[in-house]
Amino acid sequence: MRRRAVLAAGLALPPAVAAPARAQDFPGRAVTMVVAFPPGGQADVVARPVAAALERRWRQPVPVANRPGAAGEIGNAFVARAAPDGTTLLMALSSLAILPEAARLLGRPPAYELDQLAPIALFTADPTLLVVPAASPWRTLEEFIADAKARPGQISYSSSGNYSALHVPMAMLTTAAGLDMLHVPFQGGGPALTALLGGQVQALASGPGPVAPHLREGRLRALAGWGARRLPDWPEVPTLIERGFPEAEYYIWAGVFAPAGTPPPLREALRAAMAAVAAEPETGRALAAGGNTLDYRDGAAFEEFLRLDSARLIRAVRRIGRVE
Repeated sequence: MRRRAVLAAGLALPPAVAAPARAQDFPGRAVTMVVAFPPGGQADVVARPVAAALERRWRQPVPVANRPGAAGEIGNAFVARAAPDGTTLLMALSSLAILPEAARLLGRPPAYELDQLAPIALFTADPTLLVVPAASPWRTLEEFIADAKARPGQISYSSSGNYSALHVPMAMLTTAAGLDMLHVPFQGGGPALTALLGGQVQALASGPGPVAPHLREGRLRALAGWGARRLPDWPEVPTLIERGFPEAEYYIWAGVFAPAGTPPPLREALRAAMAAVAAEPETGRALAAGGNTLDYRDGAAFEEFLRLDSARLIRAVRRIGRVE
């Protein structure tokens, strides 16, 4: 009788009491990191070194699963609906907050809502760069804008889809400068960059990571950046703000999220692992090699960053309006 009473008491423990024991052993099996875009884009180039570092720390596989489609909406929604057990994570981009608002603008139900995902850790937050082929006639932002105004609808740019992390910054610029440019959407940043390098389009707004090797090799030229300050690696590239476009500020950040129902002990286990990985010099070197700067934040700092940035981007999307 006494043994049964003890067993019954143990089974009656609430989840908040029982969960820490499970979190202590986390993960115990493979953890999938979803990237909602094809390989080669900003989320992918951040996810891979982070996943490799987590594998070393956890001694468990951390495969990166590319689930592209609908400018990232499909992969984001997949993780939002995943089991909240800590084994399905999302390396999201700044478009995470944009896509539900864009769906409402288009008159359809969002595939997910931002509050269905729990922020765990931010790894990078770089401003996008306006890049063009080095063989193009534009050597400055002013030349590019003047030509776009002189030839409405004739200069094309690629993106990772309507309202994506690469479309919104360009739409900010075209709206602010009064430009009519041809938007050519692709499924992700990798294909959008390939289109630029292959001469299918003439411009691209990209995070510095994917375009850095091509800038260094002289295949591409950067005309401007969307940050409040110039990038340390590209000090010669002016910001759009200093060129007279104060509303054109945009950061393509990459951060890890879990399904919102993930218990607090598991969230803390994930946060602690991300903090440890970010502190490893090898992680910073791997991100830098891909053209990214480690800008680690978690807990309240990441939540506040997400709140402010999401509000700013939602305002920008409403100014851009309906895009078919």
